Amino acid sequence: MENIEHLKVTDFDDLEKKGKRLERLMQEFLKDRLSERRNPISFNDFLYLADKEPEKVFRNIFQIFHDMIHYYVPEGIDEYQDEESAGFLHYDMTNLFVKGCDNPFYADRLFANRIINLSRIFKKGTQNNQIYLFEGPPGSGKSTFLNNLLLKLEEYTKTDDGTTYKINWKLDLNRLKGKHKSQNYRDSNKENNASESLNHGDEQIYLEFSCPNHCNPILLIPKVYRKEFLKELIQDKNKLHCLLNDREYEWVLQDEVCGICSSIYKGLMDKLEDAMEVFNMVRAKKNYYNRQFGEGISVFNPGDDLKSFILRHQKLEEKIRETIGTEHFRFEYSYLAKTNNGVLALMDIKEKNVNRLKDYHGIISDGIHKVELTEERIRTLFVGLVNPEDTVHYEEVMSFRDRIVTVNIPYVLDYMTEVSIYKEHFGVEISDKFLPGVLENFGKVIISTRLDKESKAIKKWLGEKNRYSSVLDKDYLLLKMEIYRGIIPEYIIEDDLKKFIRPVRKEILAESEQEGRKGFSGRLSLNIFNKFYNQYSFNHKLITMNNIKTFFMNQKELSETIPAGFIEALENQYDYQVVQEMKESLYYYNEEQISRDILNYIFAVNFEIGETKRNIYTNDIIDIDNELFKNFETLILGDKVSEFTSQNFRNNIRNEYISTTLAQEIRLQGKDIKDTELFKNLFERYTRNLKEYALAPYLNNDNFRRALYDFGTESFNAYDNKIKKDINFMIDNMMKKFKYSKQGALQICQYILEKNIGKMY
Repeated sequence: MENIEHLKVTDFDDLEKKGKRLERLMQEFLKDRLSERRNPISFNDFLYLADKEPEKVFRNIFQIFHDMIHYYVPEGIDEYQDEESAGFLHYDMTNLFVKGCDNPFYADRLFANRIINLSRIFKKGTQNNQIYLFEGPPGSGKSTFLNNLLLKLEEYTKTDDGTTYKINWKLDLNRLKGKHKSQNYRDSNKENNASESLNHGDEQIYLEFSCPNHCNPILLIPKVYRKEFLKELIQDKNKLHCLLNDREYEWVLQDEVCGICSSIYKGLMDKLEDAMEVFNMVRAKKNYYNRQFGEGISVFNPGDDLKSFILRHQKLEEKIRETIGTEHFRFEYSYLAKTNNGVLALMDIKEKNVNRLKDYHGIISDGIHKVELTEERIRTLFVGLVNPEDTVHYEEVMSFRDRIVTVNIPYVLDYMTEVSIYKEHFGVEISDKFLPGVLENFGKVIISTRLDKESKAIKKWLGEKNRYSSVLDKDYLLLKMEIYRGIIPEYIIEDDLKKFIRPVRKEILAESEQEGRKGFSGRLSLNIFNKFYNQYSFNHKLITMNNIKTFFMNQKELSETIPAGFIEALENQYDYQVVQEMKESLYYYNEEQISRDILNYIFAVNFEIGETKRNIYTNDIIDIDNELFKNFETLILGDKVSEFTSQNFRNNIRNEYISTTLAQEIRLQGKDIKDTELFKNLFERYTRNLKEYALAPYLNNDNFRRALYDFGTESFNAYDNKIKKDINFMIDNMMKKFKYSKQGALQICQYILEKNIGKMY
């Protein structure tokens, strides 16, 4: 009471606001819970839905799996869209494996494409009674992947898009037996497939329960009549054609209802002798997937008990037998029925799961499981996880080879995905401690240990001699990493690009199926990064490429695993990249002056040296001499070009100008000189080379070097305006174009000058 007296008015306001927020949250929770209620619909309503959306109503677990993948994963992106595309697309797997998952799984581009391709196989109906084993080494994230996949499947089946239906019986006891004293036969587990209830009012009494095998209600239509029935039902001719002819829907015409529902249907037909009355007692109920209770999704760990138990609901069985008069009816089914049209997963093929896999072999082959004398038809998606060393349990058995489909789930082979994993475990802010590109390079070092050194496909494409030794390692691992990300590097020359055709791309991607099984595991890479980050992140400077090199080279147990020469090649590639960034940042683009230089050159090549002419395009008076030609041609062709090459280039420009530019594009097509192909080509080459030589004036400029170290201090003001302007311009561009901080931009520019690599690249 004393505490209440000391409460302020504002405290009561806060309590009231908090109470309203809690009430609102409770209402939202109740709303969500009510939306999960799966009240059955009549058979007529089910047929109405089937007519409108047969592709959604008639789905087995394989089609559901396909639709679930594409519900969470947007359409793939082909960044290049060229004629030689190998269909290796970028798929954003965030919603499927990361968002809403306690332990995110990061799929690289290779694995994402495997999952999409697997879903397409399911969609086509070509699964052919197989078990799908995801094989990968310890530490590759197999368990996280499967747990997240099953979590999303369970979530998807609770949405309208993921709804599937099973038979729900609602027996009219008045009609079947006449009025009698009401009793309560409701099972204690309301969500159990074999639950029963006796609903009663003044005039009607019902016995209600669901099919324990999750049979689709359409299967109650006798197989001999089903095709004609669907022809009458489905109005959309295109959808009907798919339903009757596509392999994915074969089960709709060929499967039969389970033994329990078959017995009830036949008993009702015998008793009522009227199909309409029988189907008036049929409902369609949304399937309930719940891994916790093994409903629709069931997971077995290696140590789980091997008992194959049978479920029986004797009270319900007796009531049905009494009501319908089916003397030998038994309401019993195996635990496998609970995942019929669902997923049964084995976490690691070892210990008791080895025998479990062998037990499933016959079921997978024939789709039949014996429950005492009764046959259960099983249409389950069987999946499992397996380590490479555990494949010995089944690979020697001939009959297993046709039934097992292996999907590789190796260590991550994409350095950007590897970086995402670091950020997940250590926080996204770790990026702020690295110079741009350096964190990614750490990932490349890790990935290099997981790749095969020999790539026959790349060497077949590029030849034995490495023409890219200045930016690539001798084993082409850096190139392979980019291709595995779907990137065609800019340094690949045009001749090699022309040879990079679809068969070559597919051959390189096919090599990835054998990679990622060795090297630093996912768990070990996290430990290595943790050690590295703790060693260098507390320095006042940003983490550099040199820090990475020092860290790995000074630890023998790590350096021995990294391919020889890889870190040196990675450093060279990094140096080349940062020099290009500095050039780009110093490059001042003056389109007007560039255009004037090109137009003056095009005009001048038409006259003899020593003449003076007014350019009809720029109105400039031009002294046509060797210096004019040499200055332009050196920028286009390089400073070591011969006189013969220069003269040949000049003649080619003159010929193209007279025969094509002037005669066709300007006079016939009415183009402006700046819209002609000749001008465009020269403009592109001129600007590219201007950028290439942008750093040259500063490499030996001591004032520029000193000013860079004095940047941000009072001493910087003492330098001449041009140097100050150039440095400010460069720093601003490094920040805007390449995401450097001001500290990072200064640090990398100083690195380039200290290492004197500007002259090399």
